[in-house]
Amino acid sequence: MGSPRSARSTRRRRWASLLGATALAVTAGGALACPASAATNVDFATHCIPPAIAGLPPIDGTTTAKVTVDNTSPEVGDTVTVTYTVVTAAASNPTAIDLPADIMTPTGVVALGGAQTGNVTVAGPRENDPVPGYGAFPSFSMTGTFTVTSPGQITLSPGDYNIHTSYILELDTVCTVTNPPAPVSETITAADNPPANTRNLALGSASGGPGDPVTFTGGGFTAGATVTVAGRSGSDETADKTTVTASSSGNISGSLVVSDLTTTGIVAYEGSAWSSNLGSSPAAYVVIDDTPIPEGSQKLTTTVQAGDLSMEQSGDSVAMKPVDFGSGDPSTGDLNAVTVKDYRGGPAGWSLTGKVTDFSGPGATIDAGKLSWTPTCTTKADSPSTCQAGSAGVVGSAGATLASAPDGTLTGGEFTAKAGLSLDVPAFTPPGSYAGVLTLTLT
Repeated sequence: MGSPRSARSTRRRRWASLLGATALAVTAGGALACPASAATNVDFATHCIPPAIAGLPPIDGTTTAKVTVDNTSPEVGDTVTVTYTVVTAAASNPTAIDLPADIMTPTGVVALGGAQTGNVTVAGPRENDPVPGYGAFPSFSMTGTFTVTSPGQITLSPGDYNIHTSYILELDTVCTVTNPPAPVSETITAADNPPANTRNLALGSASGGPGDPVTFTGGGFTAGATVTVAGRSGSDETADKTTVTASSSGNISGSLVVSDLTTTGIVAYEGSAWSSNLGSSPAAYVVIDDTPIPEGSQKLTTTVQAGDLSMEQSGDSVAMKPVDFGSGDPSTGDLNAVTVKDYRGGPAGWSLTGKVTDFSGPGATIDAGKLSWTPTCTTKADSPSTCQAGSAGVVGSAGATLASAPDGTLTGGEFTAKAGLSLDVPAFTPPGSYAGVLTLTLT
């Protein structure tokens, strides 16, 4: 009969055989490679902790990994997809037992450096080839996204990773970078967004007779630029136009003779034609038909007064669905409905955008880029305009469009914008309450 110590050793070996998917054996060593060039395999020392039930001590070894991106030249505000591939895990099957396919679900982080710092959470599918006894664990890939917030060179290095297995029991093997950060595997260069278009135009009056001059002032133009001020009939430009030169501070002033009876607005722009990047939004203007009244007739007139562009929210807080620690599940909720009222009655459309801060909590922060939404927008019956929902995707600190309505011959109406919200909470975010502020802007 064997000794108690021998029996315990036998039981430990039996558990290690059954749980071979997560009881990792590591190649000896752990020497780091030299700094890597962009998008190359890198080696880094790794410290892995097998599940306690396997009865194996922590193991130190070397991981070979690679980080790639879908866009190496993004702009600030763009979302970049990151793929973290463990080419050679710091592990192999420590037993003679063959392990079945599709038992591994990897998660991890990619470390950002340079112009933007932080971690990108990545995750892979539950997918792997069978692992023969004593065979090396197969390569696996994990993906995630982040929003670019700063211009310049941003480095990406492989970080800690975890292999979750669903074989016999649900278990985790956590592997951390021994001397963080690991070598740089990929570098991207982010460009700054072009400055926001602040060009604007104001009129001295909102109407006049055919051939009457209307005074105008404006700002936000390029210093010394030639600026065209022209009448608009809906989305088409009329023959009524003039040019002025912007001052050293980008301001303009002058007057425009407006004769076209179909005029609905006036715009100012740089270049050969109006564009949303180089032009002002249309300022409403109406030409009043002063055709002489026939003898024995009376001309009856009335005025429809223009109102404002405004919005109302149905609430100012959203309690999103709680998530379990370690699950990596998204926290979901619904944005309070926002009613846009456009009572201006002119040719200008509108845009409703939102941006969010980071979510702060006990001992950790969830990046603003983890919040996504799926917008919807409905238009009240008989409204001259029809609203358009923004694209589904990341909100982030750079912001995204919730809803909008285009310029037109006559715009206006009432609209209701909503959105489903989803916050990608990293799997092992410390428990507690996290809060961020979503700010909506109507222009």
